[in-house]
Amino acid sequence: MHDIKLIRDDPAAFDAGLKRRGLPPQSAEVLKRDADLRALLVRLQTAQARRNEASKLIGQAKAKKDEAQAQALMAEVAGLKDDIQKGEDEQRKLEAAVNDILATIPNIPASDVPDGADEKANREIRRVGSKPGINFKPKEHFDLGEKLGQMDFEAAARMSGSRFVVLKGGLARLERAIAQFMLDLHTEHFGYTEVSPPLLVRDQTMFGTAQLPKFFDDQFAVYIPSALEEHIEDEEDGGRVLYPFKFEKKVGDSDRYWLIPTAEVSLTNLVREQILDGDKLPFRFTAFTPCFRAEAGAAGKDTRGMIRMHQFSKVELVSITTPEQSAEEHERMTSCAEEVLKRLNLHFRTMLLCTGDMGFASKKTYDIEVWLPGQDAFREISSCSSCGDFQARRMNARYRPQGEKSTRFVHTLNGSGLAVGRTLVAILENYQQADGSIAVPDALKPYMGGMDRIAP
Repeated sequence: MHDIKLIRDDPAAFDAGLKRRGLPPQSAEVLKRDADLRALLVRLQTAQARRNEASKLIGQAKAKKDEAQAQALMAEVAGLKDDIQKGEDEQRKLEAAVNDILATIPNIPASDVPDGADEKANREIRRVGSKPGINFKPKEHFDLGEKLGQMDFEAAARMSGSRFVVLKGGLARLERAIAQFMLDLHTEHFGYTEVSPPLLVRDQTMFGTAQLPKFFDDQFAVYIPSALEEHIEDEEDGGRVLYPFKFEKKVGDSDRYWLIPTAEVSLTNLVREQILDGDKLPFRFTAFTPCFRAEAGAAGKDTRGMIRMHQFSKVELVSITTPEQSAEEHERMTSCAEEVLKRLNLHFRTMLLCTGDMGFASKKTYDIEVWLPGQDAFREISSCSSCGDFQARRMNARYRPQGEKSTRFVHTLNGSGLAVGRTLVAILENYQQADGSIAVPDALKPYMGGMDRIAP
C-alpha cells in the first residue's frame, strides 16, 4: 500500500515510478478520490461543530423560555444528525474507493533497479562456482527420478491431477534432508528464529502481503462447507458432496481460508497490527512449509517435472527491520540463501531484476539462479525481495524508535532460503552419475543416515 501523503506531495514522482514498471499514470485518479474524501471530511467536521454548538444553544433558549427558538434549534440538530449519518456512510464508501485503487498499484522500484520490460533486462551481479564435470549427456531430473523408481508423477496425477508428484525412498529422504540442512544453517549460523506457522490464513492476512486482491486467481481458496451457498446431494451413495458455485473476488469473507503460497505470508503477518520496540529489530524468521499455488498464469510452462508445481516445499526467510536497516538486511538475506548453494557445491548466478520482472510488492529483488545440466540453463531457485513499508502499511505494522513517542512503519523483506523441490532438482542433475544413480552432496550426508548414493 502506498502513502497517500507522498502521492499528494509529489504526484509526478509517483507516476514516474509507475512508468518504470510500464504502467500508465494513476496519481490523478487517486488524488481525485482523495480530494472527494477530504472535502467530505471538511463538511462533516463543519456539520459536527454546528451540531455541538446548536445543542448548547438549545439549553440557553430553554433557560430563556424561548420555546420557538429551542424547537427551531432541535429541528436543526435532528437534520444535522441525519446529514452526518449519511455523510459518514459516504465517508466509508469514499475511503474504500481510495483504498481499493491503492491496493492494486504495485510498489515503486528502488532507484538502483535497472529499467526494462522483462527478464532480458535483468543484470547479473555475480557468478559463483563452475559447471560440474559431467562427461556424458546429462539427463533432466524427471528422467533420473523415474528411472530410480522414486519419482512418480502418474500416481500423483491419479490422486490429484497434473503438477503434483510422489517422492519415495531415497528421494523422499533427500527432500527431508535438504530442508533440515537449510533450517540448521539459517538458525544456527545466521540467527533466524525457526517458526512453525499456520498453512491456512484469512483474507486480511493474504491482503497484508499483497497476494490479494490482485492475485486472487493464483491462490487456492478453502471454504467452510456449511457456508457454501449451494450443494449437490449424492442420493445414490447416501453421502453429501459439496460443490462451491459462487466465488466472489472480494476481501473480507470470514468463511474463506487460503492455503499459503509461501511461508512469507504467515511469517510477515506475525507483526501485523503490532507496535514493535525499535531497539529489538531486526526480527529474522525462517520456516519450512508446503506451499500451494494454482499457477493460473503458467499454462504450458514446465509441464514436465518438479519445476512448477501446485504443491511444493520451501524454506522461507523473512526479516522485519527499520528503514535504516533494510538495505543492508537485503544484502545479508541474499548472502544467506547463496550460502546454501555454496555448501552444496552448486554453480549459480545472482541477478538483479529489472523493473518489468519484479514482483508486485517488491521495490528491489535479487533472483538466485542455479545451473541445471539437464536443461543446460540457469533456473531460479530463490528470490530475495525488499518491500520497504509497502506490506507494513497493508498490515499496520509499526515500530517505536527509542526515546520517541511517535511510531513508524517497519520495512519487510522475504526470500527463499531455498525452494526445497528445486534444490532437489539441482542435486539430481548436478550429482547424477553415468549409471543413473545420484551422489549425495557432502553437506547432506549427515542427514542421510550415512547414505552416499541414491540408486534404483
